[in-house]
Amino acid sequence: MSSLLIENGYVVTMDPSKESGFYNIYIEGDTIKSVSKERPDADEIIDARGKVAIPGLINTHTHVAMSHLKGMLDDIDLDNFLRKTFELDSNRTDEGLYNSSLLGIYEMMNAGITSFHDLYYSEDVIARAAEDAGMRAFLSWVVLDEEYTTQKGSPLKNAEAFIHSRGSSLVSRSIGIQGVYVAGEETYLRAKEIAERYDTTIHTHLAETRKEVYDLVKSRQKRPIEYLDSIGFLNDRVIAAHCVWSTLHEVKLLAKNDVKVSWNPTSNAKLGVGGVPPIPEMIDNGVTVSLGTDSSGSNNSLNLIQEAKFGALSVKNQRWDASKITAYQVLEMATVNAAKSLRREDLGSIGAGKKADIVLIDNRSPNMHSDLDRVVNNIVYASNPSNVSDVLINGRIVKREGKLLSYDPDHFEGATFF
Repeated sequence: MSSLLIENGYVVTMDPSKESGFYNIYIEGDTIKSVSKERPDADEIIDARGKVAIPGLINTHTHVAMSHLKGMLDDIDLDNFLRKTFELDSNRTDEGLYNSSLLGIYEMMNAGITSFHDLYYSEDVIARAAEDAGMRAFLSWVVLDEEYTTQKGSPLKNAEAFIHSRGSSLVSRSIGIQGVYVAGEETYLRAKEIAERYDTTIHTHLAETRKEVYDLVKSRQKRPIEYLDSIGFLNDRVIAAHCVWSTLHEVKLLAKNDVKVSWNPTSNAKLGVGGVPPIPEMIDNGVTVSLGTDSSGSNNSLNLIQEAKFGALSVKNQRWDASKITAYQVLEMATVNAAKSLRREDLGSIGAGKKADIVLIDNRSPNMHSDLDRVVNNIVYASNPSNVSDVLINGRIVKREGKLLSYDPDHFEGATFF
């Protein structure tokens, strides 16, 4: 088994039991064996002098096969956004899905994202792209009522077949649900039953827009979170993206059922959904909150550092209180909280026994250069993907000294994305 040593770097462990400091990170295969002052012999050495090691960032909500839509859905109202998205997305080839997914995966790697949680159909194609690139992927095959779907066959049967198919060390498979606007009670409960049978998570959109909320109030006399609680759907498997339009009562329902929330601040603002989720109340009530980018169609970039900064600023501004959320809290969302949401205790922090998903940030860059006691603040508020010098996923180096090792721009020249 090959070994790797990352030495001379400052390590932000994101582990309450081990404070940050100068450590050597010793890796065997895909696993961190030690984080200490010792310097064991290794087959390969990375000198991290002047760099900061953080756990790999985890994007808990995206649609990576939509990466080709960047710039095609800008500056239009939500109804037209949804209509045009459906038109562009309704008749795609496996080749187009693969190429778009691969492009988005490389964008995420470049920005220090080592895992992503996807919601889409044809997740078998996206799994192939993730495996080819060496990316850790949590893939949820989306289901909805058959009357609304463009999928061939039954979405529920498609999702179950995907989950039942061969897995890999990098790809985890699960089920997802589009949302209350295209999925009825039977679809929700059958999805829940499949998740329980195969012991997976459930990935869904929830309470994203005011229209979603008030359409359901009109038809069901309940808000979306209240409705899903009333039918017995909410549980600790659910990772709900957005939850912008949540009342305090609904936040308490999320907490009671241990539902995890993926916050997507840039996408929410770009689409003009008209609000910021009640993040401080979610934190105060014990809801696990992580961060997602959403798709390139509604965000234009797959950059979790941007989400951390913009999310923190949006809460501070909305609440007229700059102390309402901290840099460390949003970095937790992108690492340990995300790992908890995905039920992966071996991810999200740097320590012995954890998977070797590690990002090195160059602290010598002009925009980052500072004392190390301010490094978390500067990662959140000052850094950008150009500061990400090295990325390891599952113990494998995928970015070294600022260069993506397997990215071939020629592959995408003239490639189809539809």
